[in-house]
Amino acid sequence: GQIIPERRFVEAINRQAYQYEMGDFPIEWEAWIRKKRKDPPTIEEILRNENYREEMKQKIKDVAEKDKLLQAKEYREGLVAEPVHTQIKGHASAPYYGKKEPSQDPTSTASTFEPGSWMPPGSGSSQNK
Repeated sequence: GQIIPERRFVEAINRQAYQYEMGDFPIEWEAWIRKKRKDPPTIEEILRNENYREEMKQKIKDVAEKDKLLQAKEYREGLVAEPVHTQIKGHASAPYYGKKEPSQDPTSTASTFEPGSWMPPGSGSSQNK
């Protein structure tokens, strides 16, 4: 007695199997196909869940808007300091910070190598060597 598991599939009307993308079918059908649920979903269940998701999206949008208005009010009243906008010019592992000046000495960092450059006599900051 070998038990053959049931095979579940959904036939797409307007697409070929290779054109399928995640999210093309409702989540309830995905769960049924992958045997996460026992019974296939009903149309009423799918519509009810879709309406619920849309309501939640709208509530999230409303809360975010209220929060943005509250933050703006707190900034105006001086209750909260506004975030500082900093400009990042380099990374701690960068071989240099800010403006790069040519050097007569070769430099090497990790997997990069930069040969030294020729500097005419009497020019540049490397003359004091």
